[in-house]
Amino acid sequence: MDFNRVIDRRNSECIKWNRFDEDVLPLWVADTDFKCPEAVISALHQRVDHGIFGYGAPPKELNQTVVQRLKRLYDWDVEETEIGYVPGIVTGFNAAIRTFCEPGEAVIYQTPAYPPFIDAPNSARLRGVQNPLLQQQDGFYYIDFDRFEQQLISENVRAFILCNPQNPTGRVFTREELTQLAEICLRHKVLIISDEIHCDILFDDHKHIPIASLSPEVAANTITFMAPSKTFNIAGLHASVYIIQNPELMAKFHEFCSGLVGCPGVLALTAAHAAYAEGDEWLFEQNHYLQENRDFLDDALRTQLAGIRWKKPEATFLGWLDCSELGLTEAPYEFFLREARVGLNEGLTFGPQCRDFVRFNFGTTRANMQEAVNRMQAALAAL
Repeated sequence: MDFNRVIDRRNSECIKWNRFDEDVLPLWVADTDFKCPEAVISALHQRVDHGIFGYGAPPKELNQTVVQRLKRLYDWDVEETEIGYVPGIVTGFNAAIRTFCEPGEAVIYQTPAYPPFIDAPNSARLRGVQNPLLQQQDGFYYIDFDRFEQQLISENVRAFILCNPQNPTGRVFTREELTQLAEICLRHKVLIISDEIHCDILFDDHKHIPIASLSPEVAANTITFMAPSKTFNIAGLHASVYIIQNPELMAKFHEFCSGLVGCPGVLALTAAHAAYAEGDEWLFEQNHYLQENRDFLDDALRTQLAGIRWKKPEATFLGWLDCSELGLTEAPYEFFLREARVGLNEGLTFGPQCRDFVRFNFGTTRANMQEAVNRMQAALAAL
C-alpha cells in the first residue's frame, strides 16, 4: 500500500475536503486520506455484482470473525449472542444513554471530549457532567479519580461514557487506570458505555485493554462499542459493533432500538467483514506510516512551530495541540484557517477549557503534512 499516494477527494461527497474553500488544506474530521484495503474493495465489488440488495442481516461469518478477533487481540472471551451492530458508534452511545437513563439523571465524560459526548446528554434531556483530565508539566494527561467519584455521588450520575483510546489526547489508559474507573462505577452503580473506536491504531507497542475484559463483574456493567470505520477508513459505510455481556442489558437495549436504530446495510456489513478478516497486513503498514507522521509532526513542533506544545499521542491519528504560548488574540483555529489556510478542529468544541487548542489530523499524506507545517510556520512568522 502506497500511503503517500494522493487521491482527490473533493468530488466524492467528502465532508472533510468540501467543508472549506478549495485553497484550505483540511486536517480536521477524523477520517484518513488513505485508500482502504484492497480486500474491502474486492468484497464490495463482488457484492455489487450480485445485483440484489434486499433486506439483510449480519452474516454468521462476521460474528465469528469478531469473536475470534477479540480473543486474539485482547484475550477477551465473547459469545456470538453478545454481539450486535449499529450504523455508527455515535448512534450507539446516544441510544444507550436513552435506554438506561431517566430524565434528571446525569451522564459523565472526561474532557477534553469528543464533541458528540458533550451533545449527547443534552439531546436526551439528561445532564452532562464533565470530569476534566489533569495534565502534568510535560503535557501528559491523567485521570482525576477523586473528582470523578465525588461527581458520581453529587450529580446523580447514571452512566459514564469512556473514550479509550482517548480522543483528542491520544491516551491509551492502563490496566490500573481502567480498573480504578471500573471499581468506582461498580461501587456507585454507574453504567459504563465504552467508545473504543480507535483501539486498532496504536503506537510504540501500547496495548489496548477493553474495559469489559477486566472481569465478569465489569463486563456485566459495560456496553462496548468498536468499529472498523476509523481503522480501515470506511466510516462512510456506517457499521459498528457493540458487545453486551449482560443479558438483561442486551434485552433492554434491543427493546429501545427496535424500530429506531436499524442494522447496517448489506454493503456496510460486507466491508466490515472483509476489513476485519483480511485487513491485518494493511493495518500494520498504516500504523507504521501514521507513527512516522506523528514523529514528523513532533519534530516540526520543536523545529518549525515553536510555541505550540503537545504530548505525543499513544494512539489515534489525532494531535491535540496547545497554542496557549503563541499569544494570539483570537482562537488558534480561526488564526490558522485565515492566515495559513489550514483547517483544523476548533478547541472549544472539545470543552470550555480548550479555547487555546486545535486538533490536527495527521492521517494524511506526508506531502500534506509538510505543506500544513510550512503554511503554519509562515503564518506564525508573520505575527
